[in-house]
Amino acid sequence: MPALLAYPAIDPMLIQLGPLPIRWYALAYIAGLLLGWAYARGLSADSRLWGTRTPPSALLVDDLLVYAAMGVILGGRLGYVLFYNFDFYWREPLEAFSLWKGGMSFHGGLIGTALAMLLLARQRGVPVLLLSDLAAAAVPIGLFLGRIANFIKPELWGRVTDPETAPFAMVFPGAGPLPRHPSQLYEAFFEGFVLFILLFIAIRLGALRRPGLVTGLFALGYGLARTGCEFFREPDPQLGFLFGGATMGMLLSLPLMAIGALLIGWSLTRKEAQA
Repeated sequence: MPALLAYPAIDPMLIQLGPLPIRWYALAYIAGLLLGWAYARGLSADSRLWGTRTPPSALLVDDLLVYAAMGVILGGRLGYVLFYNFDFYWREPLEAFSLWKGGMSFHGGLIGTALAMLLLARQRGVPVLLLSDLAAAAVPIGLFLGRIANFIKPELWGRVTDPETAPFAMVFPGAGPLPRHPSQLYEAFFEGFVLFILLFIAIRLGALRRPGLVTGLFALGYGLARTGCEFFREPDPQLGFLFGGATMGMLLSLPLMAIGALLIGWSLTRKEAQA
């Protein structure tokens, strides 16, 4: 039998401070938000990237961090409850507040963040695409760290595979004795690292000069990456495969890709933003 990669068993808890456990999972969310905020601050400070658009002020970026954090947490949890485990939480509604037990949905967090940005844009009197373009550029940082945290936990592991054809196969604790794809690392690479690089290049080529272009590129890019990785990821046990072998992650990515393609087309057919 071919040698398998050894799963690097890492304690999900980094440190215990009295009654307060500090977990890698929570740190990934915090680090993703803070690093994304710092990156967004850098982009907003470089007026050359924005052309004739007025870049967001530093104060607006700070407000965006707070609104985005609330949108990610509330939307991510509510999305998981509604999209992935509605029957359970319908019977046990108080469990929806047990965030420490895990269970977050990216698509739910995306919807929550979008609503938060709409609210912030209305309150500050700025175009919502100004905020969404900036946020979209930074989101892959959080995605990368979040998927690494999924791997450490471990959760959201991949499908059973033959190690002869999948050289990265490993046996995950709690997932049975058979080798599986480390799909969390696939997602960290494609949804996080690759998407960040592609958006970084697009921004350097002038994507922020066109309202909605970075948002559309992110939506389409994430949808494609997530759909591809779903072929290697084990579906959530309470849902399993849906019709035709599709998964919930694939279905939720379809409207995201459609919106992304429409935004890209709309943005490229307009002239660069006027002052």
